[in-house]
Amino acid sequence: MSALRGSLGPAARLVVCAVVPWGLCVWLGTSTAPVPAALPAVLILREDVFAAPRLALERMAGVVVGVLIAVAVLHWLPLSTASFLLVMVCGCAGAYLLGGAAGPNQQVLISALMIYATATPGYPLARLGESAVGVAVVALLGPLLWPPDPYRTARAGLDAYRTEVAARLGAIADRAAAGQPAAAGPEAARLWRRPQALAAALDGTLARLRLVPLKRADSARLAGLRPRLGLAARTALTLQFFTGELTDRARAATAAGSDPAGPDPAGPDPAVRALEPLLRATSRALDEALRGADCTAELTRARALDAAHRAAFPTRHDAVLRAGLHLTHEALADHLAAAP
Repeated sequence: MSALRGSLGPAARLVVCAVVPWGLCVWLGTSTAPVPAALPAVLILREDVFAAPRLALERMAGVVVGVLIAVAVLHWLPLSTASFLLVMVCGCAGAYLLGGAAGPNQQVLISALMIYATATPGYPLARLGESAVGVAVVALLGPLLWPPDPYRTARAGLDAYRTEVAARLGAIADRAAAGQPAAAGPEAARLWRRPQALAAALDGTLARLRLVPLKRADSARLAGLRPRLGLAARTALTLQFFTGELTDRARAATAAGSDPAGPDPAGPDPAVRALEPLLRATSRALDEALRGADCTAELTRARALDAAHRAAFPTRHDAVLRAGLHLTHEALADHLAAAP
């Protein structure tokens, strides 16, 4: 049901941006069925509605070039296999010449073939006019009709990140309790970069929505969400450091055990195993803070466990191992102090 509700806005936007230019062209008398006027809404509107003006200009350029190719070929050659092949070759060449990072501008070939298949006097100009009306409507109305909700998008991204972080820290705690090293991979690096990407996406959306005033409630909710995004970004760095140190320590212990000249570790690292309750308490405190709840009790417990681990394992090497979690506690404390 939520997915259907989320599709209502884009669907309504598409319908309006197709019906309005259709009606305008019928009113102007270009034709009784101005399909080219409705096509821009179907071919241009995407999830990123702010790309509509740029895509509209690219489409209009493709229409103009495609029409010119077909008109030129039909002016010199009759309908035949040879002229069709020439339209295809020229249309493909124009599509690639006008293309960009997203690929060739297929509108060049589409327009050329439509004009070639409808060799009617006046049709090329009518198609140009109807396409221009459709492109103008999409470029002007597309970003303004049912614009995206920046708060809902950012909150959903933060909730997904919070859930993944809790799952990852839980898995690391399980492996630490079993004396196993933390698993590392490219997905971990992508996870720790997620908060910065969420904040950048939110800022980009708000910059594009500067002509669409936000509701007062939306502004208030965004003001409450930004500190949590900042906390997520700050703790992503500290937790990335912690997981990196944990992996490096396990790798060093494995290398020392496999080296005949090195020490033979007698089983799992006790300092790493003792981190398990501290890591779980830190994870719960962070989860509560990212949800917007009061994490004071869990943070107090995590700091007590941190002190106990420091007393049990006071070496500098163990302090470096705990540093990422300690910095996470500092970030949580600063977040609580800044809360209204």
